[in-house]
Amino acid sequence: LQCCPFIPSQEIQQSSLKESERDIYMRFMKCHKCYDIIPTSSKLVVFDTTLQVKKAFFALVANGVRAAPLWESKKQSFVGMLTITDFINILTRYYSSPMVQIYELEEHKIETWRGKDLFLTCVIFEAVYSLIKNKIHRLPVIDPVSGNALYILTHKRILKFLQLFVCEMPMPAFMKQTLEELGVGTYANIAYIHPDTALITALSVFTHRRVSALPVVDHHGKVVDIYSKFDVINLAAEKTYNNLDVTVTQALRHRSQYFEGVMKCNKLETLETIVDRIVKAEVHRLVVVDEESRIVGIVSLSDILQALVLRLHMCEWVKNVLSFNMTFIDLVSYLVYF
Repeated sequence: LQCCPFIPSQEIQQSSLKESERDIYMRFMKCHKCYDIIPTSSKLVVFDTTLQVKKAFFALVANGVRAAPLWESKKQSFVGMLTITDFINILTRYYSSPMVQIYELEEHKIETWRGKDLFLTCVIFEAVYSLIKNKIHRLPVIDPVSGNALYILTHKRILKFLQLFVCEMPMPAFMKQTLEELGVGTYANIAYIHPDTALITALSVFTHRRVSALPVVDHHGKVVDIYSKFDVINLAAEKTYNNLDVTVTQALRHRSQYFEGVMKCNKLETLETIVDRIVKAEVHRLVVVDEESRIVGIVSLSDILQALVLRLHMCEWVKNVLSFNMTFIDLVSYLVYF
């Protein structure tokens, strides 16, 4: 598989001024293909669309993965992805009470309700754009020649890949600015839950707000825990999905892995510090708190990638439109392309 070589740091330093340093991460993403991110060894589980939904989710748990590409034998091609979000959607759609079994989860096959997803064999920049634009967390990387699924691309993997080369590139000035100065993160209408929130209510918040985690906040506004979509898969692992009236606190007692606590930050920390912390901790978001650990906002991997890679791209696009350097045809082509 061919890939675009990384731009030598000396060449960048010789040709770049402050303006070009600002978009260094965007150019890096445009220079590398998704194939470049694929590790030499990784696990990929593929499901046939005729598989029962329940068995598919049990297989995710057994293999320790969060998502799997879907193969349709009739078409002899990959047609989508099965993720924990699908598990949550089924539970919230069909759950009624602890006394009623969720037959849809027990009997339905994937093909009876599963939609289609995006596939990508392009440069990393397009992957970042697609992930953020479509508010999704995973994209399968497909070999255009063989049609085989090679890897599942995530925000976390992309940021980790970028971090490997950060020391070889000039650091843009905005990396020394704070979250507050840059406006990175969500600080209004934050989705969160309380320790005594019913699990079915938390799952409904996941579905309606399209977030990947919910900070657990006590009645004083302090962050005491976090419930993520990944925690939901424990319901399948322990076959406890027929009782969703339990509280979030009760559900969190069944965490299958060691939990180090909620990763936090404050608005006065620099973007450089935030990126370093989130990559080292291998988490998907940081909860922004004040001096008393009260929730202020959320900074996700999506927010960070948008700040590092897409913000300048969109600013340049708007600038070109406003200055009439972009024709109407260019504008239409751009919108169609993305």
